[in-house]
Amino acid sequence: MAIKTLVDLFIHDLSDVYSAEKQITRALPKMARAATDASLKAAFEAHLEETRGQIERLDQIVEKTEELRIRRMKCHALEGLVEEAQEIIDSVEAGPVRDAGLIGAAQKVEHYEIATYGTLTAMAKRLGFDEAAKLLAETLQEEKATDEKLNVIAEKTS
Repeated sequence: MAIKTLVDLFIHDLSDVYSAEKQITRALPKMARAATDASLKAAFEAHLEETRGQIERLDQIVEKTEELRIRRMKCHALEGLVEEAQEIIDSVEAGPVRDAGLIGAAQKVEHYEIATYGTLTAMAKRLGFDEAAKLLAETLQEEKATDEKLNVIAEKTS
C-alpha cells in the first residue's frame, strides 16, 4: 500500500498495531506459563484479557469509520520483541532471573504500544476521527497502567 496521505498512514499504523495485538495474544500465555512469580503470572493473564478487549476496540474503530479498512500485514517490530521473550524463556532457568527478563521483555512491548497508541490517538484527533481517538486513548491508558504494574512487580521481585 502506498502511503500518500495522513489517512493512509493512519490505516497503515492501525493495521500494524492490530497485527501486534494478535501476536501479543499468542505470546502472553507462554510468558505466563514461564513466569514463576505469582503476581507476574497474574499480570500476564490479566493483560491477555485486556488485550482481547483492545482488539475489540480496534474492530469498533473500523466498523464506525467508513474510510478505514484494516490491511493484512505483519508487525515486524512485535515479531522481534516476541522472539526476544522466547529467547529468555528458552535460555534462562526458571526463577527470579527469568522473571526479571520476562518483565523487561513485556515492558519493551508496552513501550512500543504506548508509542504506537499515542501516535494513533494524535492522528485520529487531527483527522477528525473523534470516536477512534477516544477508543485509542482508552487503550493508551491501559498500556501505561500495565507498564506501571510491571514496574511495581519488578521492584518487588528484584
